Amino acid sequence: MKEAGHKDSAPSVSAGAPSALQRLLALELARAGGWLPFDRYMATVLYAPGLGYYANESRKFGAMPQSGSDFVTAPEMSPLFGATLAVAVADALQATGTTEVWEFGAGSGALAAQLLPALGDAAVRYTIIELSASLRARQQERLAAWGDRVRWVDALPDAMAGVVVGNEVLDAMPVKLLARAAGVWHERGVLLDGAGALAWSDRPTALRPPVEVPGDHDYLTEVHPQAQAFIRTLGDRLTQGAAFFLDYGFPEAEYYHPQRHMGTLMCHHAHQADTDPLALPGQKDITAHVDFTGIAVAAQDVGLAVLGYTSQARFLLNGGIAERMAAADLPARAAALRLVNEHEMGELFKVLALHKGPFWDAPGFRAGDRTHTL
Repeated sequence: MKEAGHKDSAPSVSAGAPSALQRLLALELARAGGWLPFDRYMATVLYAPGLGYYANESRKFGAMPQSGSDFVTAPEMSPLFGATLAVAVADALQATGTTEVWEFGAGSGALAAQLLPALGDAAVRYTIIELSASLRARQQERLAAWGDRVRWVDALPDAMAGVVVGNEVLDAMPVKLLARAAGVWHERGVLLDGAGALAWSDRPTALRPPVEVPGDHDYLTEVHPQAQAFIRTLGDRLTQGAAFFLDYGFPEAEYYHPQRHMGTLMCHHAHQADTDPLALPGQKDITAHVDFTGIAVAAQDVGLAVLGYTSQARFLLNGGIAERMAAADLPARAAALRLVNEHEMGELFKVLALHKGPFWDAPGFRAGDRTHTL
């Protein structure tokens, strides 16, 4: 992604035979007066019904590009991920006196397939909140053996109780882009240039990052109103229980560090990463790192308290993954190491747990808790 004040173009929306998603983008741009803020663009190319990346039929999750997948998540990497997470979930079900697990964005269904046998009778019901019809169909096929113990819904109920799990959910929620150029803050959006190609366009804005970014150098970053709104909705509707969010990100002081001047936006396609979300709309994932401080503050605004915050490595080690690895064969150990190695997922990925009800000493945070850094 380019510095603030520059434009970068992608393949033309109108070149050749435009896809249905490209036609939808052109229509949305026309209705918006020719300029879309980036969060609306991101929402369209990821979630437009039947057309967006997460709503179309393409395969997303898999370990190798030969499978036609774009990226791998922790449950596909190692079954020890779900088995270890189940320790924290079972503990939370008992501590909160609840019996239902709620999973947001269950992807391929791999995590549910690991949690269900590990939880046993502790989880009377397992509810998946899934907006994608194609992903729901794949999950239903994978989890058919569990019968009516697993159910699917496409929206949160007005009131719910239980333990919520969200693995790599917050990073895929649309973000706003803010660019500082020559000391002036702009919101970055998308338009069609004279050749009909998607291009960046910045407009002055009153929006600001949640903390002041020192210096006068050009700076690009994200703010996360949609993820924070999601947490507030969850907090309003969760009457008793807990929530575990596992994702890559930072606390506020690291997220808006002066040296992180290029932002965190990233795209994934065929197991390759790039920084151009305007290319191949609808054909690749678009993500941004999570501002965990913003998530924690939004949670506290609606009565959710922080149960713990730590690195994924520390969380899994606290849950006994090392002992499970010791009992596994060499290939399984090698795969699980990627979950805890600092230079892979262990440090970049964090775990934030929230709760409604009395606090308890959750096992995942008994060593290495970082709540004080939020």
